[in-house]
Amino acid sequence: MSTLAEPRLLTRPAVRRSRYDLAQLGPNWYAAVMGTAILGNGAAVLPVRLPGLIGFGEVMWALGLAALLVLGSARLVHLTRHRGAARAQLLDNPATAVFYGCPPMALLAVGLGTVLLGSRVIGTGPAVAVDAVLWGLGTLFALAVAGGIPYLMITRHRLSALEANPTWLLPVVAPLVASACGPVLVPHLPAGAPQQAMLYGCCALFGIGLLATLVLLPVVFTGLLHSKLPTLALTPSLFLVLGPLGQSVTAVHQLADAARPVLPALAPVMLDLAELYGVAVIGVALLWLAVALAANLRARRAGMPFAMTWWAYTFPIGTCVTGASALARHTGFGGFTALAAGLYLLLAVAWVLAAGGTAAGLARGRLLAR
Repeated sequence: MSTLAEPRLLTRPAVRRSRYDLAQLGPNWYAAVMGTAILGNGAAVLPVRLPGLIGFGEVMWALGLAALLVLGSARLVHLTRHRGAARAQLLDNPATAVFYGCPPMALLAVGLGTVLLGSRVIGTGPAVAVDAVLWGLGTLFALAVAGGIPYLMITRHRLSALEANPTWLLPVVAPLVASACGPVLVPHLPAGAPQQAMLYGCCALFGIGLLATLVLLPVVFTGLLHSKLPTLALTPSLFLVLGPLGQSVTAVHQLADAARPVLPALAPVMLDLAELYGVAVIGVALLWLAVALAANLRARRAGMPFAMTWWAYTFPIGTCVTGASALARHTGFGGFTALAAGLYLLLAVAWVLAAGGTAAGLARGRLLAR
């Protein structure tokens, strides 16, 4: 009998196992979607019109949408087949839990790009419908994360404020992103109460994100001064401080634009506030950009290896692009136009570095390797 069984074993097809381990797929991977989407969105709002720029933006929007769908499918597999790892990432490991701020921002950024760029491809009606779904899901997710992660920090996670780093800002920035992306939907809502409710809701989201950021920033700076960054690979996270700065500037200008037909009595005040706030905060952002660039150049000289943290170069710089673009649009000052263009070039370089490193890491098996 054994001689008859052996040929069957020999002819049974071998099962090929993937060299990638989805158990290691964390929410930080959504930063790649965010960085790709903001590159497209920045092209759509840039106050400089160059041949092919909008077409390039459409390509980046499509790439960001495809990345969101692929990553969403992979994360679904992760959450169903690797529940233990998923539970540990959220409940037991504060270093990975804070990255749950990335998925809602990815949804919101791709949704905004669908209106700004995708409408030229799929039509205005379908684009608005897609954005409405992504904005709704992203906003609910953002609120859950903005409240849920601090709750876990207080009640479950073992951490010290003296070891805080800029990744702690990720959960609370998400409502700011929602407040900046929501106003584009206001003109597509029925006039009256629906538009007012949307605008007031976005103002509330702005307040949530901004006040939470103001609470956390001193903690983050204290942690950086006391404990430094624990590894070279975390040095790119210094750019995350730019996220709430640039995004808040973008948000106040988007809210001021949306208020003109909806809240005409408040619109002039909101526009004045947006310009004053924007100039002041962009100044702070540029100062911190210099600090972050200097620290990262120092880390590169020290041999900083590629890691997924390199995507921290992209979205935060992108928010400064959209913020500077909004200032250029509202003030007409050429200096802000030049600033937006320069920041966009820096964003493009950052995206090439992050995307190239990710592609090489996946191809060589260094990322998600078994």
